[in-house]
Amino acid sequence: MSNERSSTAIDAYVGRRLKQRREELGLSQERLADFLGISFQQVQKYERGFNRVGASRLFQIGEALGVPTAFFFEGIEPVGRGTLNEDKENADPLSVAALLSAPGAMELLAEYAKVNSTAQRKKIVELVRLLANETEN
Repeated sequence: MSNERSSTAIDAYVGRRLKQRREELGLSQERLADFLGISFQQVQKYERGFNRVGASRLFQIGEALGVPTAFFFEGIEPVGRGTLNEDKENADPLSVAALLSAPGAMELLAEYAKVNSTAQRKKIVELVRLLANETEN
């Protein structure tokens, strides 16, 4: 069993959910940090997924943001139910956590959500697909 404590894609996902909720409420990082009794730099590290959020701190953050702790994990599908093994090689690369941990994914999704036209959304997906396939070749 490894004693490594580096952050994971799940930590990044939790951080994005934290940031999303904080911004929905119109709270600054400073204000949330003051409420939690930590520095705003620590809030930044949580939001970027650089630092893991402990269980009791996550519970406290949920209370501050008016959401249950489970909110931070909504959309994540367990890779191997009933096992403690993290099989990173066989993890689904298209899981929600993996997709949202890609650099710029949240910004892209936020802008995409603003597009009302179904035809334009289809063209955006086509463009991204073309660009992704271009970089693979």
